[in-house]
Amino acid sequence: MIECQNITKIYKTEAGETPALKGVSFTIKDGEFVAIIGPSGSGKSTLMHILGALDTPTSGKYLLDGYDVSKLSDDKLADIRKNKIGFVFQSFNLLPRATVLRNIMMPFIYAGVPREERVARATAALKDAGLDESHFYHLSNQLSGGQMQRVAIARALVSNPALILADEPTGNLDSKTGEVVLETFQNLNKKGRTILSF
Repeated sequence: MIECQNITKIYKTEAGETPALKGVSFTIKDGEFVAIIGPSGSGKSTLMHILGALDTPTSGKYLLDGYDVSKLSDDKLADIRKNKIGFVFQSFNLLPRATVLRNIMMPFIYAGVPREERVARATAALKDAGLDESHFYHLSNQLSGGQMQRVAIARALVSNPALILADEPTGNLDSKTGEVVLETFQNLNKKGRTILSF
């Protein structure tokens, strides 16, 4: 699924050049669950942005399903983000005054998907993420941290992406809740999802 060949990323500022990635090469196969670890400042976020088609490398190749992502247009990159990749952010990025279900349905509302289909797809994603149905009509700011993270996972799942990128998914959670969230990812991986955790 993913092949990185000698990826480098150099940020240029008035103070000079700062290398964030220096010749990174690896392969990830369909259905793998991979954790990329390292200290703060080691380039994990930069790598996640490149793998998520949010940024391009300074040099090297990033192949996703055989396509050289670094050579695609902005429109093609947007299509990849929309159809192939689901993002789970550490800070959840939920709309606080919207219900759980509405948070998940939001992309479909803008895309003009009929209400019945929106509800069905959002419900299926929330169940896959392990959130109890009794919480579907709660406002997201009425949930615990672990429940909010499950909603964030459901939002990543709703477009049925092949690849899920998780940015420190347990970073804002206590250890017990973090274990529950990791178990959710393991269950999704057993169903065939490729998951990268940073």
